Amino acid sequence: MSRIGKLPISIPEGVQVTVNEENIVTVKGKLGELTQQVDPAITLKIEEGTIVLERTSDSKPHKAKHGLYRALIANMVKGVSEGFKIVQELVGVGYKASNRGQVLELSVGYSHNIFLELPPEIKVETQTERGKNPLVILTSYDKQLLGQVAAKIRSFRKPEPYKGKGIKYQGEELRRKAGKAASA
Repeated sequence: MSRIGKLPISIPEGVQVTVNEENIVTVKGKLGELTQQVDPAITLKIEEGTIVLERTSDSKPHKAKHGLYRALIANMVKGVSEGFKIVQELVGVGYKASNRGQVLELSVGYSHNIFLELPPEIKVETQTERGKNPLVILTSYDKQLLGQVAAKIRSFRKPEPYKGKGIKYQGEELRRKAGKAASA
């Protein structure tokens, strides 16, 4: 039984949800518009400010898709009404981040700087404070795209387990290793 799939999704003020005959869900809000194709095994009912998803059978793939599409649609509704935010920290001596519009420039210990052009749906902001690690702040209404871009940025220099240097998510706990032991 899909516990996630059974939960109704409440539609906040200012958000419009429409479903067409090909099972394509469109969610419009103050921050943007998102669409998602839903499997024909899942039916959507919009009633009294809530969305309820139901599946046609209790087979294992249908149960899995029930929870999946409920989570995707809930993320779409939250994204167009509130938005999502990911903060990344650059840990390391001389690591820097700056942005010009939609182009993010990273200096993370290579012989060259890395330039990454971000999609227009994502807003980027960089903060550099003296004595603190530089921050890259990403905000968007599309959770899937935001996570993908954040993972791409992190892939340029993943945190290493000995000193913890690299690009990490703020609040992320890293597994640290002891390193070489002094010989006695």
